[in-house]
Amino acid sequence: MKLHEILKQDLRYDEAVNACMNCGICTSVCPAAEFSDYDPRILINIVQNEDDDKIEELLKSDYIWLCGQCMSCKTRCPRGNVPGLLINVLRRYSQELGYFTESKRGRQQYNLHKVLNSNILNQGYCLVPESVKPELHPEQGPVWEWIYKNMTEFYDRIGANLHKEGAGVLRKISDEDLQELKNIFKETGADDLQEKIEKFSEKKAEDLGYDTDSEEGMQQYFLDVFKGKI
Repeated sequence: MKLHEILKQDLRYDEAVNACMNCGICTSVCPAAEFSDYDPRILINIVQNEDDDKIEELLKSDYIWLCGQCMSCKTRCPRGNVPGLLINVLRRYSQELGYFTESKRGRQQYNLHKVLNSNILNQGYCLVPESVKPELHPEQGPVWEWIYKNMTEFYDRIGANLHKEGAGVLRKISDEDLQELKNIFKETGADDLQEKIEKFSEKKAEDLGYDTDSEEGMQQYFLDVFKGKI
């Protein structure tokens, strides 16, 4: 099946793409277009023209990972196009087909899978304080480094309930609720997608010379992707 036909199978496609007249309003209001070479108008044109070669280039490029999902395009387009939603379709099939490993930003999907998905399924939060390690996030500055080293004391003093039973910010999520999250991931196909991301990432790591049979090898791949070295 051709790529443009695969994209059309996604339920979001019909809502995202409607007779673009190339007015450029989406580009004029897009924050990503202001600070990068991203242009939502070009994205819509490529997909509407059903040019499979250019669609494949998109799926393998950094381009589809530049959108910040603010959906300004949705509110302004006179024809009801939603480039931001189309980006979600393209990202999904980039992951499904393994094309995401061909770009620097795309390879970061492995990091998101290992950190965010793990946090959600095991602790119930996208982000937990322990995962924001100062050595990996120097942009957080010395204040965060102090908080990180004095985490229990700090969160107790501000009234948070860090990883403890009961109510409150950062409280421990019950096993029952965590199991419900895992059931949602399984039923919606998110588990299958995670497995594909891991499989394709391991293949890319192997191609780049990492020892994928060892935990240390994949940890090094994770760090090199995170730091933008590869």
